[in-house]
Amino acid sequence: MIAELICVGTELLMGQILNTNAQYIARSLAPSGIDMYHQVVVGDNPKRLTEAVRTAFERADCVIFSGGLGPTDDDLTKETVAEALGKDLVLYDDEWERIVSYFTSKGRTVAPNNKKQAMFPSDAIILPNPNGTAPGCIMEADGKAAILLPGPPRELIPMFRDYAMPYLLRRSGHRLYSREVRIFGVGESEVAYRLDSLLKQQTNPTIAPYAKTGEVTLRVTARCQTDAEGEALVSPVISAIQKELGACVYDTNGRELAEVCHFALIEAKKTLAVAESCTGGRLADAFINYPGSSAYFIEGDVTYSNDAKMRRLGVRAETLDTFGAVSEECAREMAEGCRKAANADFALATTGYAGPDGGEPDKPVGTVFVALASADETVVKRLNLFGDRDRIRHTAMLNALDLLRRKLCTK
Repeated sequence: MIAELICVGTELLMGQILNTNAQYIARSLAPSGIDMYHQVVVGDNPKRLTEAVRTAFERADCVIFSGGLGPTDDDLTKETVAEALGKDLVLYDDEWERIVSYFTSKGRTVAPNNKKQAMFPSDAIILPNPNGTAPGCIMEADGKAAILLPGPPRELIPMFRDYAMPYLLRRSGHRLYSREVRIFGVGESEVAYRLDSLLKQQTNPTIAPYAKTGEVTLRVTARCQTDAEGEALVSPVISAIQKELGACVYDTNGRELAEVCHFALIEAKKTLAVAESCTGGRLADAFINYPGSSAYFIEGDVTYSNDAKMRRLGVRAETLDTFGAVSEECAREMAEGCRKAANADFALATTGYAGPDGGEPDKPVGTVFVALASADETVVKRLNLFGDRDRIRHTAMLNALDLLRRKLCTK
């Protein structure tokens, strides 16, 4: 089956918005056996949109649309596609009631022009949108299909994943089964190098790498008929990845690093406290973000000044005078003082130069120390990070989490 993507919006053509929807949809289709030969971006112009629609239907079995489903006069995707397929639009009373209810629940008044968002061909397949006002839909005619999706990614992604993709797989005769391998401690290029033979041999399943800030994800996806068949296909590939990358693989079911630590602490029945300088509360938030963290998380101290480090954590003045706040010695005393003050099984600490100012000749911006204190030892790791302030702080947090993860989970 051949699919084509049309992204609608003058703001895309002008570069005001990054077209992440095209990337997401293309990546989702790639391992599914559905071919995509063309992607088109067209502005909010009825004539040019009509031309793009007609051309796409001449060369594709299914055309996927992103954007142009809003209530304003320049939101013309649905009307243009319906006209191209020879269909009239009618009001869907239940969808209109849902839109009214959506506005009411947020204390807002629904405008009359929102009614156009509840109008579809009488034989359309409606795609629910729990995250916004514009439902999507599927129109079918003469063996062709048009899938219409809203533009905002927070609405498009769940709609495409939960409704459009299963529809496409049914038409193509396939289904997909995926698992995500999460990796920390090696970069994307090293992962690709170490898995080179595995990547070159891939057919079914496929291995798709995704780089995030500070870590790498591999999505292993199999075309299959059942989940059991899919698991049988992806499991040996994941085992091969784990064998090659070892402890750098921290999860094989898509969990975040903080989530892995969260459940490991609960399972081990251990408690945790954190002392932060450069991460400024991000580390504490990473744990508290998960329900049930009260079972292990005792407290978090953001000790940004030297005085706070001494007063709250017991860092010695001599340590700060001799080695400075950004040092192995300070990170060690922060972690040990935090663990003692909280009476916790573990304590994590972070201190560093996040920039853009600061740093020293032997400790430039990006120098960060993370520490983990436990009853039997204190481990300190020096990091030489890069990027802007936000990236450095985020990567420092991940490294602190990884220290704890390796202590709890690595056998």
